[in-house]
Parts: sequence; structure tokens; C-alpha cells
Amino acid sequence: MQKPLWVFGYGSLIWNPGFLVAEQHVALLQGWHRSFCMRSIHHRGTEDDPGLVLALDRAPGAICAGVAFRVQDGAEAETLTALRERELISSAYLEDWLLLELDGGEAVTALCYVIDPGHDQYCGGLPLPDQAQIIAQAEGGRGRNCEYLFNTAAHLAALGIADMDLEWLANQVRALRAQNVK
Repeated sequence: MQKPLWVFGYGSLIWNPGFLVAEQHVALLQGWHRSFCMRSIHHRGTEDDPGLVLALDRAPGAICAGVAFRVQDGAEAETLTALRERELISSAYLEDWLLLELDGGEAVTALCYVIDPGHDQYCGGLPLPDQAQIIAQAEGGRGRNCEYLFNTAAHLAALGIADMDLEWLANQVRALRAQNVK
């Protein structure tokens, strides 16, 4: 295990890391993008009615902005165990150690959870309107899929991280949910 232990958050880890954080920085990851490319059958959907969750999907020339968390000294082993229980629940994510550039220019190697494009839950390339339809109605063990989207979009905006796809999805999902309430 690397020390210090850095973890890259690009989705729910941004607003719910679930481990002791010593410091955090906005960070950039080259060659990957944040994407609703993973069917969620546990946390934000079910096997019969899957939701969608974010994953890092490899894309040449892409850049993903997120948050680099340095785990508190001494909490590395318990953090790694907790993250594996949370993130590797269905083995659609793979652990990878990737180079991040922190907002101050420093480079660190961080633990990243990336999608396995060969896994059954992978759904890369799903059009945004289709994503919105799924996210608007799905619900799983950790709650409604739309809450996951809204929390992630709000926290990215608060950090000054623009993600046009997530902003569009949040607006579209709100509109879809409003239509269903009437």
C-alpha cells in the first residue's frame, strides 16, 4: 500500500468519502472522463430495474476534474478495506493507481476506481436522454438514483468544477420528475 494514500473522488466520494481525510485538493486526471457508464444493481438500482452510477471511462484526450483526498496517516488499511467493500461490490470497477495533478501543480499517484469495459454492467455510450430517463426513476439500497446525480452535480459546482453533461442531466431529470408528479 502506498503511503501517503491518495484517493481520487469523481462522484459520490466527493460528497461522501466515508474515510478520515487529512487534506483534499481539486485535481485533474488525464485520459479519463466521468461518465454514467455503469448500471447500478445495488446502490442506486436493482437487478430488475438498474440505475446508473458514475465511473471513470478511458477516453484519449479527456480530462476529469475531481477531488484528491489524502487519507489520514494511520487510517490507510481501514480506508482501503472500506473502499473495497463499497466500490467493488459487483466487480464492475477496477482499482488502478493513476497520476493526478493537484490544483497547486503537484503530481500524486492516487487510488482510482475505473470501469471494466468488459463487465456486464458497463453501458458506455448511452445517450444522455436515455441516461436521464433511467436516473429519474431508479432506486436502490442507498436511495434514489436522482439524489446521487443531484448531490454530485451540486458538489462539483460548489468546487467550481464544470461538467456540462452532469448539469444537463440534473436539469433534465428535475424536469422529468416534475412531469411525473403532476
